[in-house]
Amino acid sequence: MTRENGDRSAHRNPAPDLNEGDRTGAHGHADQTQLPPDATLGGYLREHSRPPAFEGIDGQPYTVSIEVERTGELQRPYLTYLVFPRWAYTGLGIVGHVESAIVARTSTREEAQERAEGLTLYETKQLLDEAILRRARGDLDKAPDEELPDDRP
Repeated sequence: MTRENGDRSAHRNPAPDLNEGDRTGAHGHADQTQLPPDATLGGYLREHSRPPAFEGIDGQPYTVSIEVERTGELQRPYLTYLVFPRWAYTGLGIVGHVESAIVARTSTREEAQERAEGLTLYETKQLLDEAILRRARGDLDKAPDEELPDDRP
């Protein structure tokens, strides 16, 4: 069954079956040469021509979009974060959303986009769950000021 005819399983995490050793932890980044082409957010968007769908820790269905914004900072004038629209179970409309922490601050719009696209689907799901927890704590309307650790080479 597909999302159009109401099957909730269509909203489950679409991450490919990777071996445990291929997963990364706490926003670490896997060696992407070992990952299937659709194991990263950007790869999934390119391979499937649509955003991945996830089931959040709240049991609700979400998709994801990458947002890049200009800041007033001179050395790193761009930042990127993820927006997770929450869908009605019927799939017929968006009924809310949560936002991730800042994924990266960069000197170019392209670099900001690439940094978000380089997140694995596991990292993307972790960011979704963290955003849901932040909402549950009552931080509904606060823009996330925290920035993810930059442990990329």
